[in-house]
Amino acid sequence: MVSPLAKGSLEGLRALVTGSSRGIGADTASYFAEAGASVVINYRNKGPRAQKLVDKLVAEGGSAVAIGADLTDAASVASLFDTIESQLGGLDILVLNASGGMESGMEADYATKLNRDAQLNVLNAALPLLAPGSRVVFVTSHQAHFIKTTETMPEYLPVALSKRAGEDALRDLIPTLTEAGIGFVVVSGDMIEGTITATLLERANPGAISSRKDAAGKLYNVAEFAAEVAAAAVDPIPADHTRLVGDVSGFVQS
Repeated sequence: MVSPLAKGSLEGLRALVTGSSRGIGADTASYFAEAGASVVINYRNKGPRAQKLVDKLVAEGGSAVAIGADLTDAASVASLFDTIESQLGGLDILVLNASGGMESGMEADYATKLNRDAQLNVLNAALPLLAPGSRVVFVTSHQAHFIKTTETMPEYLPVALSKRAGEDALRDLIPTLTEAGIGFVVVSGDMIEGTITATLLERANPGAISSRKDAAGKLYNVAEFAAEVAAAAVDPIPADHTRLVGDVSGFVQS
């Protein structure tokens, strides 16, 4: 992986990446650690996998700790931030990466609970730990970001609607964040090859990802998109608080 961050550029900073035991979250956290940040690897129920990533980052000279939490449970979220406060003293970067809704065996409203309610609850719980100059990054997809104007695959619709609702709820907090000196950026990308979402979509609708790739011309892989997420934590904040990754010509209405 080629890091978008200079080595040592995040020295002394503290970062939490939700849903970071694998995929985009894991690579984002790895970029932060390589740049010198102390990172929190957050997971829901994959403790050994999260600890394996922590061990790898520490062996490479980084600083990392794994802390489990069910982000849809308020008590679990409170415990997460109590632990972060006691171990790190605060946060400088919060990446809201965890999402879902296509998993089997979940309650009917799980997508809304995770992609909207949990995002808002996590940010509110993190606010006391975020000092002026810190940054919040929300990770989403073009299919969700543009869902109000552009249709998406039926299999992905509940996720898209709930993630857009989560984005809207978070954007409502921008005035509060700005007053506190906290930056906020939405990072939106197309379907990402190699993610669990892409795998589940392909399983539900064989050929969906290859068709999306043909339409887009290129789909980012996990490491490439994670590099954009990591960069959003330090790059200047766009005027509309949105970092669009890759081609959006199929989504933006002319």
